[in-house]
Amino acid sequence: MRILFMCTANSCRSILSEAMFNHLAPEGFEAVSSGSFPKGQVLPRSLTTLQHAGISIDGLSSKGNDAFEGNPPDIVITVCDKAAGEACPVYFGPALKAHWGLEDPSDVQGDESEVDAAFRATLARIEQRCRVFLALPFERLSRDELKRALDGIGIL
Repeated sequence: MRILFMCTANSCRSILSEAMFNHLAPEGFEAVSSGSFPKGQVLPRSLTTLQHAGISIDGLSSKGNDAFEGNPPDIVITVCDKAAGEACPVYFGPALKAHWGLEDPSDVQGDESEVDAAFRATLARIEQRCRVFLALPFERLSRDELKRALDGIGIL
């Protein structure tokens, strides 16, 4: 199952989500990420937050939705409110769509320790949601039941 985490810039929340999901996921699950208006580079603090948590940053990059035109995801999860309000590209076709809104830790103003704490808190919330996602009984859920479950995870 291929999961696409999508936000606007694809430099922070969707990158953290992709990396955490892949860190936790068993074989048969893969996360990727994209942005509707990609920044073109991952925020350095996103990468250091992942490294400090012991999560691989190999292969992470900021890219647009068109990167997946030839290989659409099974599920699209938006992680920022701007991306949630945008239409998914038509080539994502029948992908199941859910929203897991997250505050943007890169918007936090403060000293280094406050900004670091915001990034760590965001990563912890993503980890909680990914663990709940991966514990779902996929083989027993209908498409509608899976959609409701995914939406429920987004309010954790």
